[in-house]
Formats: sequence, C-alpha cells, structure tokens
Amino acid sequence: MRLPAGARLVLLLARRSLSSSASSSSRLPRAHRGIWSGAARAAPSRSSPFSSPSSAHRFFHGTRPVAARDYYDVLGVSKNASQSEIKKAYYELAKKLHPDTNKGDADAERKFQEVQRAYETLKDEQKRSLYDQVGPDQYEKAASGGGGTGFEGGFGNPFEDIFGGGSGGGGMNDFFRNIFRDRDFGGQDVKVALELSFMEAVQGCSKTINFQTSVEPVCLLEPNLKHVYLAGGTGFMFMQSGPFRMQSTCTKCGGSGKSVKEFCKTCRGNKVVPGTKSVRLDILPGSDNEDTIKVVRSGGEDPDGRPGDLYVTLKVREDPVFRRQKGDIHVDALLNVTQAILGGTVQVPTLSGDIVLKVKPGTQPGQKVVLRGKGIKARNSPYYGDQYVHFNVNIPVNLTPRQRVLIEEFAKEEQGEDEKDAKAAGASG
Repeated sequence: MRLPAGARLVLLLARRSLSSSASSSSRLPRAHRGIWSGAARAAPSRSSPFSSPSSAHRFFHGTRPVAARDYYDVLGVSKNASQSEIKKAYYELAKKLHPDTNKGDADAERKFQEVQRAYETLKDEQKRSLYDQVGPDQYEKAASGGGGTGFEGGFGNPFEDIFGGGSGGGGMNDFFRNIFRDRDFGGQDVKVALELSFMEAVQGCSKTINFQTSVEPVCLLEPNLKHVYLAGGTGFMFMQSGPFRMQSTCTKCGGSGKSVKEFCKTCRGNKVVPGTKSVRLDILPGSDNEDTIKVVRSGGEDPDGRPGDLYVTLKVREDPVFRRQKGDIHVDALLNVTQAILGGTVQVPTLSGDIVLKVKPGTQPGQKVVLRGKGIKARNSPYYGDQYVHFNVNIPVNLTPRQRVLIEEFAKEEQGEDEKDAKAAGASG
C-alpha cells in the first residue's frame, strides 16, 4: 500500500539518518569505534538540518534500553501472515489473556495490552508498512512521541525533529502521529460457509447462522459513564507553524469531542469484544452451489458503529434423485421389457411432486423426453428450466418357466421372420 507523502518523507529522512550514522562509524578503526561513536553522534556539525535545538546536544548512555518485542512474535504469526491469520491469532490471544478471565493477574493484563498494541498496528496496512521498514524499536519511539532518546545515530527522531514536540507531547508531533492513528473504516468483513440440501437451495428457505467475530459487549457501566470534553468539544486540533495553520482530528477523543473518563471493565473502552454473532438469512429459490450472498453491515462490529459485511458461500449437497445443470434437472426412469416394447405409463418424480408419464411403444434404452417448464425457477425471474427424463430398460435375470416358454416362442417367431426376410432379399437379388 502506498504511504502518504508526509510518511514517505519521514521514512526517507529516517533512512538517511541511520545510513549517515553507520558510515561515520565505519570510517573509524574498529578498536576506537566504541570510544568515539558517542562523541561523533553528539557533535553539532553532524546534526541533521531538521533536528530540534535540544536534539543536537543529546548524549547516549552506555547501557542500551531493552529492545521492544517484535509484533509478529507477540501474535505468534509470520511476517508474511495474511490479515485473516493476524485477526485469528489476535482473537485467540485476547480471549485467553482478557482481564475478566484472569482477574488479579498483572502479567496477563500486561500481555493483553501488548497483544492489543501489536494487533492495532499490524491490522492497518499503512501502519504495518511503516513498522516493517523501521522495526519495533523505532516504531514504538515514534508512536510514543520519541521517548527522549531519538533515532540511533545522533540525528534525533525525524518524527519529532520535522514536526516539533518532544517527550512532553502536543504540537506538530501529535499532528503527524495522528496520520498513523487507528483508521478502521468499518468493522471486519466475515466469510462463512452454509450447507444446504438440494431442495432447500432450489425452493428457497430461511437459515440462522452463527459465527465468531467482534460483537458489542454488554457494558455494565454504560449508564454511569463520565465524559470529559476535549478540544473545545469540536473533536479537532489546530496547529500553527509559521504562516501555516493545519487542522487534524483530536488524538485523545478520536474526533468525537469527548473522551470516556471511566471505562467499562467488559470491553475496557474498546467498545467491541470477541464473541458469537447470529444472523438470519433468506435463501432465494434457485440458489446454486458456490453462490455467495453478501449481507451488508452484518459482519464484525466496529467501535464507531460501522459493522463490516457478511459473505455467505452456499454448499449444496447432491440429491439422490435429481441432477442439476444450471436451471435444468435430470432424472432416470426405469422401464421393464414389456413397457419398452409395448409402451405404457411410468411414474416420474418432479420438483412439485410425482406425475404419470406416457411411454411410447419401442422406447429404447437411453432415450429421453423433455418436460418443459418443470425445472428450476431462475432467481429474480419468472422463467423455469426444463426437466429431462432418461429411460433405462430393466432386463430380467430370473425367469419363471412360463416366461421362458413365451420368450423362446417369441425368439423362434422372430428368427423365422428374419429367415423369410433373408430369402426374399436373395430372390430379389
């Protein structure tokens, strides 16, 4: 995903600062790098033209701070994981580590917050792209306003240096960080499979499906929530930098103009929790296998009240009697020898019930007849397909003595007729 122009500028400066630091350090003899690298970083002549005055005089302690945990490791997924894999891993961990199921366990609560922080970054393509390029340490420093240490290499944090601010927060640094705040444009879309019988798909039906997704919790403190109004109640912040005046969404209230002072313990202010959602679905007559039905705003719930969509893929079981080919259906009708030879009637199943079908004398095995308009009704159309009846002839295996005598007489008579025809053909030749 392509980053905004401001974000690309910051990444470029960050890379330059890192590469400049590496090149200056590499020019020193290996034995002296550790001694002189700190001084080289702090020298004003090496400062970035975008650095703030305070960043030019920063020095680094000899002890390196503990590195931030990689977000992919936190969720237990690979760096190439898809959004669905990231989402699944998050829901499993959130359910396991949720404070309501681990009351009094401070370690579980810390891990729960860590999992949430990792998911909030990796589920957003822009945040994830930035994270992949700068790594966990620099990303967390940038997201927290710089943390007072800046980017390694002595050039300060370009997120701070370009846009001002510092460890105290506020200013243009908050404005820039707002570019990377949570950007959920609605809840997560959900895909589920629904199994139907042949007749349910053909005739239509109603089904209730249950699936796992984000749902609205029953917040126990909802009637007693205390709100504090921010940014004058407008939900926007205005930044003045020289002749430029810029407006951004308030990072504290998310644009609502207010923030909750006391959160419900059920959702901890997230407004959604993992859970089970039920949706009643009307299947139209004529639906077929692998059809996908989109149910708008019936997917995962969203904190801002914009649910995702639900996509239901139909899996239609085969029928022992009917075979479907788009809007047409095919059935087999079994005839005995006398029916095939002499003709008669046979009972045939249709979608609306059994009917009696007339069989012509001399019907051959594999011969078929067409019943117009006895097929499947097309969706959103008044037209029906056709039904094809395929005739099969049942040859008896066990004959009674009487049946054998009659068949043998028939065979002799048939053979006599054949000899007469042969003689007549020879005489004429």
